[in-house]
Amino acid sequence: MNSTAPVLELRNLHVRYGPDVHAVRGVDLTLAAGRKLGVAGESGCGKSTLALALLRLLPASAHLTGEILLDGEDVLTMKWGRLRAVRWAGASIVFQGAMHSLNAVHRIGDQIAEPLLVHGRATPAAARRRAAALLEQVGLPAARADAYPHELSGGQRQRVMIAMSLACDPHLIVADEPTTALDVMIQAQILRLIERLVADQGISLLMISHDLAVLADTCDRLAVMYAGRVVEEGPAATVHTAARHPYAQALSAAFPRIGDPASRRAPRGLPGDPPDPSRLPSGCTFHPRCPVALASCAQQDQPLREAAPGHHAACVHVSSATPQGVPAP
Repeated sequence: MNSTAPVLELRNLHVRYGPDVHAVRGVDLTLAAGRKLGVAGESGCGKSTLALALLRLLPASAHLTGEILLDGEDVLTMKWGRLRAVRWAGASIVFQGAMHSLNAVHRIGDQIAEPLLVHGRATPAAARRRAAALLEQVGLPAARADAYPHELSGGQRQRVMIAMSLACDPHLIVADEPTTALDVMIQAQILRLIERLVADQGISLLMISHDLAVLADTCDRLAVMYAGRVVEEGPAATVHTAARHPYAQALSAAFPRIGDPASRRAPRGLPGDPPDPSRLPSGCTFHPRCPVALASCAQQDQPLREAAPGHHAACVHVSSATPQGVPAP
């Protein structure tokens, strides 16, 4: 792998279910080696579809177009054998809901060792030793390798998923809501663990969450999705505290900023619901919920425009001479 090349590039990625359900619409994102990119948005905005698309884990009914370049190679054109070789080794996924992702009838040590055996990275004995070492690396005793998933707490199961994702030394880890259903103390531990591991091993991280504050604290850059497309992308701290798109601003306002004396207001909700991806509004898809929408917003969608160097937002109120492209319908 060329260390100067991006680990992941998405170019005009579309995911459609059937003829009418547009789950992901024209997404362009780049993730550099050793960096951390967060993807935020409400349920139904396309975040998890995007994550599963990266390694073609979507059901057969999904139709994908565009490019997904992993270490410069397009995942969408890979033959099955090559795709199988890339999964876990080139990129791995920490799925949300570890209890449903782990096999209930197999010991966790065997499940962590399985990617090593599938990829021919180790003998069965060596794979078991590697699994024990990975458990210790994520803060669990090696003896827990003999446990079944139901014998572990939610936080412990999520640590097992992280250990499994590290087994084959991937270049990229995709963490899809890795702290779902965990209490805040365990959530903080899991987030710090992920941060430490990706930093120590130079792994790139794409983390998905509805919580903009968590992503801002963990990632270098943030992309905010709404109705299947990216509506804002930029440095994490800037998008969190000085967002330019009204939807990103609403996401930020929905969470309290603990310890910030300048922020004494209660969190604010956003009226309405995300649109049905089979019946998207005309123009800017956010305009029915937008407090600053203009009459033109109902007819004309907006491209990503440069709000500041390295910071783009798809809003009519952002002036720029350098639009970044308009997603195809």
